[in-house]
This record gives sequence, structure tokens and C-alpha cells, in this order.
Amino acid sequence: MSKRKSLGYKKSKNKPKRSEKSYGKQNKSRNNERKGKSQRSKNAVTAEVTCSGLTNEGKGIAEWKGKQLEVPLLLPGEKAEVNVFQKGSLVNAELKRVITSAEERVDPPCPYYYECGGCQLQHMSNQAQSRFKQETVDTLMKPFVKPEPIMTMDHPYDYRNKNHTTFGLNHKREVIGGLYGPHTHEIIPIDKCLIHDPKADEIAGTLKDYMKNTKMQPYNEDTGRGFLRHVLIKVGKVSGEIMVVLVAASSEFKGKKNFVKTLRKAHPEITTMLLNVNKRDTSIVLGNQEDVLFGKGTITDTLCGLKFEISAKSFYQINPVQTEKLYGKAIEMAGLTGKETVIDAYCGIGTIGLVASQKARKVIGVEMNKDAVKDAIRNSKRNGVKNARFYQGDAGEFMVEMAERGDKADVVIMDPPRSGSDEAFLSSVVKLKPKRIVYVSCNPETQVRDLKYLVKNGYEVEGIQPVDMFPQTYHVESVAKLVLKN
Repeated sequence: MSKRKSLGYKKSKNKPKRSEKSYGKQNKSRNNERKGKSQRSKNAVTAEVTCSGLTNEGKGIAEWKGKQLEVPLLLPGEKAEVNVFQKGSLVNAELKRVITSAEERVDPPCPYYYECGGCQLQHMSNQAQSRFKQETVDTLMKPFVKPEPIMTMDHPYDYRNKNHTTFGLNHKREVIGGLYGPHTHEIIPIDKCLIHDPKADEIAGTLKDYMKNTKMQPYNEDTGRGFLRHVLIKVGKVSGEIMVVLVAASSEFKGKKNFVKTLRKAHPEITTMLLNVNKRDTSIVLGNQEDVLFGKGTITDTLCGLKFEISAKSFYQINPVQTEKLYGKAIEMAGLTGKETVIDAYCGIGTIGLVASQKARKVIGVEMNKDAVKDAIRNSKRNGVKNARFYQGDAGEFMVEMAERGDKADVVIMDPPRSGSDEAFLSSVVKLKPKRIVYVSCNPETQVRDLKYLVKNGYEVEGIQPVDMFPQTYHVESVAKLVLKN
């Protein structure tokens, strides 16, 4: 990752020193189960370093023997002991002991923080997290314009409306449920995740108890035996509707009626349950086969005043509170007056396109995923939207065909995946020549690359708005407004 300057944190010598136990040896009893880690520790070199800044992933930057170290959990200005692991030209480091703490260092509220890896910034105060994300976007966007102040979240916890738990057996052959540790398929047992919806964690806990009581076996990746692999829970934050998706290795579900009855009795707020069958030996959670066990197989939720139907495979923004801020800013940047034709590229289930339809003359949504397009059409009908059309296909090719026919679009709204757009797509946007482009990005680094292409081809960046969509993690969302020159 690129090196970044220090955030200007002040050192505090009056703070108590943190012991080695708080970091590298946290929960040693579990860490001992990780094969290879103890062996790696034998090869470690202990070094004393001072942190000079942060990477874009929130890791501390320090120098050691002429090499740049990236140390998780280390903050700017801190002096610390780190374990350094070197294999050939590769150098890794982990925090062993903080000697001098930064004022922004806090005790992470999550007891699993040092093991899980799902969050990376809980050792930083919320103010420091916001400043870190602001500086990340400010530095990246320096070639264009100065970004606006980041949109933060009042309550930066409990925000995820989609939660995933994996089940397995521990060394005592007891059922456990939790999340995979970083870069491994070892399950970290977790009862409550602070960024999950609390009700989803309660349901996952009930399911774990059910497995223990009924001898339902979790799937074993090594042997290929067992039944349940994961549970996916989606929560309608406004509607209160809840979907429970069991991801199993087989479609033969013995005792499924009893399962539905038991879970619904414990959690009557569950509105639908599904069995998803995934026989593939991959990291992809959901398989292709799906059976509804209870309810209609989907849930609905309200976003920006519109109702959306959400299926197990639908992409729906994970943090609806911040999504409303994000979409509100995107529509503002689009400058809609009711006369514009808007292209919603990467439209998914139609969320941002349908929101835009309230202020545009016409919206055209394009998406490769056939199921998502079906959802978008249903959502359009559900909300009585008559000025939006959704098509299955490649958005780039669609816009090239529009340009060749002489059709016009005033605004293109694009929300690509983390990898950003490719040159083929961007060239199609340039060929169509919309007056404005609104680029919504979950990865400002790839967004910068794409903005440079658009600027070279006739556009000017007029505004950047960072949004903290994923508090406690290093991820930050960024919305850019571009206008066609002349």
C-alpha cells in the first residue's frame, strides 16, 4: 500500500503501557490451535520501532533495517516492540508491545477484536477513525479537488443488515459458530459481533443451540461430511422482516419441519427461511439450488422512501443509515431537474436508479446479473415507478449502442465493484458523452485510477464526498461528480 503521512497524533507518556498479552498473545489458548503460528514465532526477530504514519488499510508504518514495515494495530507516534518475520524478500510484522501510546488509542469494545480481523480500527477512537478516512480520501484525491468533510455515523455499531455465521467443531468436538480468522478457514467462535444486527446474532446463537441439541452436524471441509455450512441472515432495518438462509452441503434436510417450528417459536420475528444447497468446494457462500422452507422467500425494506424486495442473492447496501446519506449526495451531484435521461450502470436491484427516478425524466438501469434485473423490475412495479426501465446486459456495450444510434444520456451514475471499472466501460461512457457522471465507489484507490482516465478524456472533477459506510473497518466510500468540459 502507499505510504501516508502521519495523522498528527500526539504522543502521551502518561498513558499506561499495554502488555504483550493485549496484542500478539491475546487469547493464547485459541492461538495455540493455529498450526504454523507458533513455528513462525520461533523465527521472529524482535525490534523496537516508532510509527510514522498509516497505510490506507490502517496499518502502522515503521522503518526497520531500511525496510518499510506495515504493522497492524500500531498508531502514528507510538513507540513499540514488534515481531518481524522475514522470508526471502517478504517482510511481515506484528505488534508485540506498545511502549508509548497515542492519545487516540482506546480499548476495543469487542472481546474478539485481536483475533477476528473483521474490524481493523477498533483500537482507534471514533474521531481518529474519521480523521484517518478523511485523510485517506484527501490524499488520494489531491490531483482533483479537495473532498468535502466525511459523512460519519452517529451510532457506529449494529449497522450490518446482512450477517454471515460459519459453523464447525472445535478440538473437543463441540459445535461452534463464528467467523473465519484472517487469511484462514479456522473458525473464531463469536457470540456477538458489535457491527452485526443484534437480532441476527441472537438467531445464530439459537441455531447453534439447536445443532447441539439435535446432533445436526456442521459440514467439514476436509472430509466432505456433515450438513450445515453457514447461516446467512438478512434484516430489514425499517420493516423488521428477517430472512434466515441455511447453507447446507445437501438438500436432504431431516427434521426440517421441527427446525422451522423451533426457530420460529424462539424468534417469531423471522418472516422467511430458505435452504440453499452449496456442494462446491470454494469460498463462495451461496450455491445455485434454493428451496423455501417458510414464508415467501424474500423480505422487503424501505430505503429513501422506496420499498425494495430482497432475495438471498440480492445485493443490497449493508448499512442503510449511511446509504441514505450516500444516495442523497449522489442524487444532489446528478443535478436532476426532471428533464434528464439517467443511465444507472451496475444497477443491481435498482436501488439508486429508482431513487433517481423521482427527480429524473427517465432512468435506464443496466446489470449483468439476470436475477438482480428481475428484482429491479419487481421493485419498480412495487413502487409504482413508470419512468424506469431495467435491462440485462453489459452496461458498456449498452452505452456504445446508444451512442451509435445517436441516443443521448444527460447523467451516468456508476457504482462498480471494488476493482473499479475497466477501460472498455469507461471508453463507452466517454463515447456517450453524458453532461455529468456520478461515480460511487467502495474503493477510492481504484476510483482515482478511473477518474484520471475520465479527466484525460474530456471530464472535470467538480466534487468528492467521502462517506463512512463501514465504521470500525478501514473501508470508506467515496462519491465523485464529473462534468463534461465545454
